Amino acid sequence: MAESLASTLVNFFGTDGGTFVNYLIVFFISCLPILELRGGLIAAYILHLPLIPAMIVCYIGNMLPIPFLLMFVKKLLHWLGNFKIFKGFIDWLENRGQKKADEMKQKESKWKEWGLMAFVAIPLPGTGGWTGSLVAAFLNMDNKKAFKVIAVGVAIAGIIVAALSYGLVDVIVGLFK
Repeated sequence: MAESLASTLVNFFGTDGGTFVNYLIVFFISCLPILELRGGLIAAYILHLPLIPAMIVCYIGNMLPIPFLLMFVKKLLHWLGNFKIFKGFIDWLENRGQKKADEMKQKESKWKEWGLMAFVAIPLPGTGGWTGSLVAAFLNMDNKKAFKVIAVGVAIAGIIVAALSYGLVDVIVGLFK
């Protein structure tokens, strides 16, 4: 799913805008929910951007909305829930976030951070920094602690997706250049 969405966005924006524009495309894709860093790295690969700069741009793009989400996600969901058009989606999203939070609450408190980090790090649909922020809000985690945990999870997801997108050998070589 992320591959097709990233490819669609790359085709929409075009590939002939030059290197700077290509990095902006990758940055923009990395800021979006669902796609996040994973979609950004796939787009970077499609655009033939070098691995390390692409990872940095994707990471920054993915992390940029996280502090705002941690601070305002519950208020935003409550407000959007007042509109009929968003009600069903908001209910589903809140139920999903609360379900994940409830699963993590059952663990000892020291394992909540590890669970959140693993949840964010696993590059599957429905996981990542955006959903991790929602889960952290439902866990009532301290925003600073949640940000650090999500930051590590996003970095791990980036390494995994880079290894899959760029190829494991290219990733290893890129890390030591």
